[in-house]
Amino acid sequence: MAGHGPAVKLGKDNASPAKAKLGLQLFFVYFLVYAGFVGINVVNQELMSKQVCCGLNLAVVYGFGLIILAIAMGVIYNHICTGYENKMNKEDAEVK
Repeated sequence: MAGHGPAVKLGKDNASPAKAKLGLQLFFVYFLVYAGFVGINVVNQELMSKQVCCGLNLAVVYGFGLIILAIAMGVIYNHICTGYENKMNKEDAEVK
């Protein structure tokens, strides 16, 4: 069984600390929004059955909102991290 190595040569990622910090910040934002969803379900279950938009109840709207937020945050994270990598790794290449 023949294998192959990585497609590209991986080197040091100078942007790694910045990307980790951004990831934690986005995690805590999502955590707070999700905690709100759980909190509503624990404290006031009836509120989730209230219709809020287009005949949909709060549980459905909030649930889809969580999914859309996760996707949007992933796209934002990728975009910002790509900028970090281009800037920080380019600076390192120029120094060499």
